[in-house]
Amino acid sequence: MTSSFPEQSRTAWAPAPPPQCPAHARPGGTDGLARLFGPEAAEDPMGLYERLRARHGSVAPVLLDGDLPAWLVLGYREILEVAGTPARFSRDSRNWRWFREGRVPPDSPLLPMIAWQPVCLFLDGEERSRLRLAVTDSLERFNRRGIRRHITRFTHQLIDGFAERGEADLAEEFCEHLPMLVLTQLLGMPDEYGPRLVAASRDMVAGTETSVASNAFIVETLTELVRRKRGSHGHDVTSWLIEHSSGLTDEEVWNHLRVILIAANETTVNLLKSTLRMVLTDPRCHASLAGGQMTLPDVVEQVLWSEPPLMTIPGRWAAVATEVGGQKIEAGDMLLLALAAGNHDPAVRPDPSVPLLGNRSHLAFSSGPQECPGQNIGRAIADTGIDTLLARLPDVRLSIPEDQLRWKSGWMTRHLTSLPVAFTAPRSAGSAAPAGPGPALAETERHQGSWPDGGVAPAAEPAVPLSSVVSLPVPARRRRTGWWNSLKAWLRG
Repeated sequence: MTSSFPEQSRTAWAPAPPPQCPAHARPGGTDGLARLFGPEAAEDPMGLYERLRARHGSVAPVLLDGDLPAWLVLGYREILEVAGTPARFSRDSRNWRWFREGRVPPDSPLLPMIAWQPVCLFLDGEERSRLRLAVTDSLERFNRRGIRRHITRFTHQLIDGFAERGEADLAEEFCEHLPMLVLTQLLGMPDEYGPRLVAASRDMVAGTETSVASNAFIVETLTELVRRKRGSHGHDVTSWLIEHSSGLTDEEVWNHLRVILIAANETTVNLLKSTLRMVLTDPRCHASLAGGQMTLPDVVEQVLWSEPPLMTIPGRWAAVATEVGGQKIEAGDMLLLALAAGNHDPAVRPDPSVPLLGNRSHLAFSSGPQECPGQNIGRAIADTGIDTLLARLPDVRLSIPEDQLRWKSGWMTRHLTSLPVAFTAPRSAGSAAPAGPGPALAETERHQGSWPDGGVAPAAEPAVPLSSVVSLPVPARRRRTGWWNSLKAWLRG
């Protein structure tokens, strides 16, 4: 757990809400208010959002885990208003009245995502500008070709792990791993930490009972990374944050690495799953891709409108008593931004079935001064990874009816639990595989437990057991001969 989490004793927590909080915005206190933690929200979050919109309008009172009250901002314009006016709606979570009054339990699953940290997400004014500049500059130092090279390499490695079977679960064996593998490269970490960080980050964002412990594992891993990079800089985000003229402390560096790691992985995993599902199941998408009327990046943008990777983000705390969407907001109230609901607001999108080609005004990456600075990395992982997969497996198809696909929802996210597919296995399956481990696997084993600069990685284990993490198969890549080289060889012969 980060050292910046508020110190509170269990005895300080009391279930009674303070006066004038959102839970008291309707007669009867918490009775009848929707809970964002619970079966109703998990089963059909979009349906819940629309019911709240019909009942309360563009801003609705809701309850979080432990019946902590908050406001859920559902309207597109209202989300822009809240995100774009920091004088009224602060990013500093220490303004939340429940923190000030010691009413948030120390083991609350909300803490890893909302407890104040020294990062730009929780700051206003000049200090926020200083830190955000360091993050933006560091992420922009990567050239697009270099990122795509990492994406293509890891995509082939993952496909090699299941190509010979002629079937796979793309959610589990591809989407869950590709973003974190790429991110470990961008941050300057060893490849083998990808699977562990996948499990820990997903557990943390879901808000499970082990989310605080999963966050502790991530923090320890990143703290060790920063310590090593202080003595051995490289061509990576960690080194660039350390070197930046903004003068970040070690705590500020690893806290921002944590934000990049969690936000980029979670959003890109969900984006990959939703885009692949659309490519495999939506006849309009399939026909458009085949006919050249819609590029894969167009499909990605359509998914960002219809199924944004983060359904809801915690995000603002009222700095003053104010009003938004017809609701009176008291100073210290928390506001959550329902990005998915905003993207489906009938006021700006009356017909969700109409494609929005070329329109990037969605809220998938938030909006305004807090818009995600790494969004283009997520887009690159999605369109390059899927494009490479479709080139390797051109006849890939869903192996179960679409209505049998299952989803899992948390208070912030909704994602596919599986995406089973079938395809034609390579003709030479099994005939060209060497007996021993291939170069990729040998390289991974050589660096097992070490950082790229030769140091020893931390011995900490993730909060979730490693047995629950899908192991990363990295068999040897078989050399493939291009059709042009084959043709030239045939002509010479």
